[in-house]
Amino acid sequence: MTSHQDLDSQKKAAALQAVEYVRDGMVVGLGTGSTAKHMVIALGEKVRAGMQLRGVPTSQETAVLARQSGITLIDTDNRWEIDVAIDGADQVDPGFNLVKGGGGALLKEKIVAGSAKLFIVLVDQTKQVPVLGGSFPLPIEVIPFGWGSTAREIEALTKSRVVLRQRNGAPFKTEAGNLIVDVHLARIDRPRDLEIALNQIPGIVETGLFVGRTDILIVGRPQGVETLHASKG
Repeated sequence: MTSHQDLDSQKKAAALQAVEYVRDGMVVGLGTGSTAKHMVIALGEKVRAGMQLRGVPTSQETAVLARQSGITLIDTDNRWEIDVAIDGADQVDPGFNLVKGGGGALLKEKIVAGSAKLFIVLVDQTKQVPVLGGSFPLPIEVIPFGWGSTAREIEALTKSRVVLRQRNGAPFKTEAGNLIVDVHLARIDRPRDLEIALNQIPGIVETGLFVGRTDILIVGRPQGVETLHASKG
């Protein structure tokens, strides 16, 4: 059984490998979550050593950590071009498709990933799965208005249980003021088809499916870090 400390070490090793892709003067998309936290801290060390870079955070939590680490942040209300975005994932399949959104930042994470010239994903080995779904639900961000009807349509489409995410006894609210429903799918065999179908349902803001977006996957393992490149074509 892999301990939490061992997994954290794997995440940190993957993060240290990822920041080697960052060059002086770049604009960097800063992901959210436990693995991305190591990445932000590592970038802060590069900044203190003299590297010039600017960051686009995917959450308030990441923004706070970036500022504490000395990273200059870009006004996120403006138009920006991101050289490289680095983020974690809750699941990754052999085709480099992801499930993200366990931390509730999936909307900003997908906007940043979509704006980046290079999208690097960091995971420990436990996040690699033969097929998405099963052990981790699919998060979907929905607007509060009529969310119950939206959830019913998701259930009808997926034939799966849909649960409103709660925190401290109240509905979880994203930074955009929306809700998240977690869809408990046994398996997601065709993630691209599912993403397209879900996006047809009124009330869905964004899904936690990241399909065909990953350029580089960095996996932390007990024996070291493995770097995999997506074959896109």
